[in-house]
Amino acid sequence: MKVRRKSKRPGGLREMLTISLPMVVSHGCETAMTFTDRLFLSVLGPLPMNAAMIGGLTSFMLMTFFIGLIGYVTALVAQYLGSGKRDRCALVLTQAVLLALFAYPVILALRPLAHLLFEGMGSPLEQLHLQQLYFDILVYGSILVLLKTAFSSFFSGIGRTRVVMLAALTTMSVNMAVNYVLIFGHLGFPALGLRGAAYGTLTGSLCGFLVLIARYLRGKNRRDFKIADSIYFERGVMLKLLRFGSPAGLEMFLNILAFTLLILLFHSAGPVTATAVTIVFNWDMVSFVPLLGIQIGVVSLVGRYLGAGKPDTAARATRSGLKMAWCYSSFILVIFVAVPDLLVGVFQPRVPDSLYLQAYPLAVSMLRLAALYVLADATIVVFSGTLRGAGDTFWTMCMSVLMHWLLVLLLFVLLKLLALPPLHAWLAVILFFLLAGVAFYARYRSGRWKNIDLVRADGA
Repeated sequence: MKVRRKSKRPGGLREMLTISLPMVVSHGCETAMTFTDRLFLSVLGPLPMNAAMIGGLTSFMLMTFFIGLIGYVTALVAQYLGSGKRDRCALVLTQAVLLALFAYPVILALRPLAHLLFEGMGSPLEQLHLQQLYFDILVYGSILVLLKTAFSSFFSGIGRTRVVMLAALTTMSVNMAVNYVLIFGHLGFPALGLRGAAYGTLTGSLCGFLVLIARYLRGKNRRDFKIADSIYFERGVMLKLLRFGSPAGLEMFLNILAFTLLILLFHSAGPVTATAVTIVFNWDMVSFVPLLGIQIGVVSLVGRYLGAGKPDTAARATRSGLKMAWCYSSFILVIFVAVPDLLVGVFQPRVPDSLYLQAYPLAVSMLRLAALYVLADATIVVFSGTLRGAGDTFWTMCMSVLMHWLLVLLLFVLLKLLALPPLHAWLAVILFFLLAGVAFYARYRSGRWKNIDLVRADGA
């Protein structure tokens, strides 16, 4: 007798893998792209690598409010899809594109403030010019990041995460190739160093965006979501996106601003500490950014099942996401504890450099300590994804922002007022992330997120 194969369980690990795995690969591509940029620049010396970290982080910081706002397209599209209102999915994307076009001149207008921030935080003079140069190039290309976020969020919301993965693979491949050519001067091109890294990043983003546009405008997608009928301003959907997306965007902006100040505080402690912190955060990025792919899967499935009136299935999707995140982070924990010296050694300059040699032991110790909070990172990412997918964005914003800014204040006291060693300050960073994990779990356990209604809030 032939046994019929059981279908995948809604919200289970198999469904979470189907949605999240392409997003993990996508965010892994972004990690690999940024990591490779800094690895190439480390060949030229610690200063270009340090400048790329601060310049890149600050340019991203100026975009974060709009990235978080536009990124809420994922949750809103998922809930419309789950409630059977498929025709409104493309309408959400149209409003996100309008927001991106509005945001671009605002970001450019904020560029001088970032330059003042660089000068006021005491970065080494020889690094200051380099990070301003890198920052300026990326800011002028910020419109590509905003539009790419909008279209990626649409495909994540409808569950077609393989399209996002394809765009990310394209971005990474083009970026790495162009960087190799322009940074070092191959194939007849001049060696542009740090400028070459920035140009490579923008070229990769452009190619990834073109992939998303091409898939969005394909015939079947146009018909399924009635794209031709969705290209107009719709006040109700725009207000909904602003209402629920603004807390996520504000949270992201304030957190990245706090994180940027945190890095600048470490950098102001001297070039040795700056080099060690840059190396450690390059590896921390490897451990953290792929978790965002799992978070997008959680947001998408939680939003879809809450939109369909199935809170228990949404809770099951959260547990599935947590299993994935903990498995990945456990592997990272073992690597950080077992071979931190090998990880730091990857960034050794081609020409022997005394600054790198002084930073090496500090970087090894900091990386080993970082293993303490990788599981806390995974916990925060998953539970905050559940809360965002449900629409509980205000509490998520307040708690996350409070933790980050208290951390900046504590770090200022430890490094500037008490002049404690950077390793003590780093331990404080780790303890704060552990506390944040407990807070997000407690909010999830309260169950309040199950009672928020996004798609029926205004009758749309």
